[in-house]
Amino acid sequence: MSEGPLSDVRVLELPGAVGAYCGKLLADLGADVIKVEPPGGDPSRRIPPFFHDDPHPEKSLYFFAFNTSKRSITLDMATADGRVLLRRLAQRADVVIDSFPPGHMDALGLGYESLRQGNPGLIYCSITGFGLWGPHASYKASDLIAVAMSGMMYLAGFPEDPPNRPYGDQSHYCASVQAAAGILTALLHRDRTGQGQVVEVSMQEALAMNQETAMQYWDLRQELRRRQGEGRRLPSGEWFRVPGIGTYECADGHVYLMIGVPGFGAPISVLIQWMAEEGMAGDLTSPEWQDVFSRLDLRLLVQLYQGADVSAAQEWLPRFRHVDGIIERFVRTKRKQELYEEGQRRGLLVAPVNTPRDVLDNRQLNERGFFVTVEHPELGAAIRYPGPPYRLNGTPARIWRRPPRIGEHNREVYLDELGLTEAELASLAGAGVI
Repeated sequence: MSEGPLSDVRVLELPGAVGAYCGKLLADLGADVIKVEPPGGDPSRRIPPFFHDDPHPEKSLYFFAFNTSKRSITLDMATADGRVLLRRLAQRADVVIDSFPPGHMDALGLGYESLRQGNPGLIYCSITGFGLWGPHASYKASDLIAVAMSGMMYLAGFPEDPPNRPYGDQSHYCASVQAAAGILTALLHRDRTGQGQVVEVSMQEALAMNQETAMQYWDLRQELRRRQGEGRRLPSGEWFRVPGIGTYECADGHVYLMIGVPGFGAPISVLIQWMAEEGMAGDLTSPEWQDVFSRLDLRLLVQLYQGADVSAAQEWLPRFRHVDGIIERFVRTKRKQELYEEGQRRGLLVAPVNTPRDVLDNRQLNERGFFVTVEHPELGAAIRYPGPPYRLNGTPARIWRRPPRIGEHNREVYLDELGLTEAELASLAGAGVI
């Protein structure tokens, strides 16, 4: 048993990848999360990449990433015996996480109203594409569909390109975070009243929150926010961006600069001074250019990037290209860590564009012990995992155990906890129920 803040909470996580991160968040907080897998393993075990590129269901790094600290049992809920066992498990559970389509569990006789009989404190969390009710509730939903219909995809990418899908299964992560928050709230309510409830999360709604103020732009001003990238394409076909804002190539990769925007770090004059100290500022220290930079206030920048009248952007284009070229030449002579550290010293907003390797080697993350090495004896290897995304100094979250093997805890759960006999367990296995 863990010593985490949720050590007295038992969770049944039903099959599927959508709610796996929700289960992981609770498990790393100490909850006893039992992952219910179909015989043969959860479908997410077949998602690549795989350990040493061996496409085996016990070697999916995708599955590993979202299933630390859990136990695993196998159970075919479509069978009569499987349904009986799930009801018994639910009687002992505090939380059920269900990411099946609406109505699926009800059709099996295993919906909330059925499972709460005899367990009125049960919290039933449903994660679906569009929610349990409404005109789209029965529609199929993948991550791509949820990202597209949330409005998030419309804002991703460059203005001259089609909308882009963000990397990874963002709908799964966002919905899981909201589900975990909802479950914790429902647990608090149950502690006060003794009553459980349904926690319902829509992937579309969870992702829609990521648009920030885009919906309000239309609601209040009837203006559509546009994909902006790092600049805009002018009617002439020329690419326009404000110098000092965006991604720049450096000696060993890329950095992101956010320099010259009022209120965001040191002004562009500080960058020019740095370049001048190294003889790379060109003519930018002249009074003419100082006058140009003094006119770049926030209102002008917004007009240049988003204004319907592009004449101002066309007018500024030659000057901006000149400045941008000088900045590009300077940045290409530096390594990204040098740019970052010296930029920090000078108050400039410069950040390295980290590769996955850079993140693993990051001094800040490693000093704080963010990455956790977990032994996998069955693989003869140790694998590094990101740790919990929050820290509690009194009851810390942690990775309590490696991800489970398929049905690894069948005997522990069915024999020791449910009280089945060896003969009953063997019969269930022979019938394909577990």
